[in-house]
Amino acid sequence: MSKEDYMNTSVQEPPLDFSFRSIHIMQDLTSEEPRTGLRPLRHSKSGKSLTQSLWLNNNVLADLKDFRHVVSLLLEHPENLAWIDLSFNDLISIDPVLTTFFNLSVLYLHGNSIQRLGEVNKLAVLPRLRSLTLHGNPIEEEKGYRVLVFVEMPQ
Repeated sequence: MSKEDYMNTSVQEPPLDFSFRSIHIMQDLTSEEPRTGLRPLRHSKSGKSLTQSLWLNNNVLADLKDFRHVVSLLLEHPENLAWIDLSFNDLISIDPVLTTFFNLSVLYLHGNSIQRLGEVNKLAVLPRLRSLTLHGNPIEEEKGYRVLVFVEMPQ
């Protein structure tokens, strides 16, 4: 499959879904089976997933150490990752590794423990980011939270 064909089809592919798996560290993904949905995941000849969506919600991740490495083991084209769901974990900050996925358009971070409003600034470098969720984090209580997010994330 050419890269162009991949880009045209993978948007409709189901997500690689590791939600509700009690995952503590990223390395756990290499030994964990993803959840199955109504449509089966397609894989490349090398066995890697052909999706652009990674769901890690409702786990116990406190950090994203080894995120890039693990994603490269799971996805055929990690550089095309467009949707990451990290909601309802134990993240206290926005890891800079997320800013290296320039095709990211959806990022769910709600229901974590992100405390510093300045963390949002890191995401301004993502040109395609269109959907960002941060509610349910301690930063939501800071004065000017919504305005700052809109200013920092004009796209």
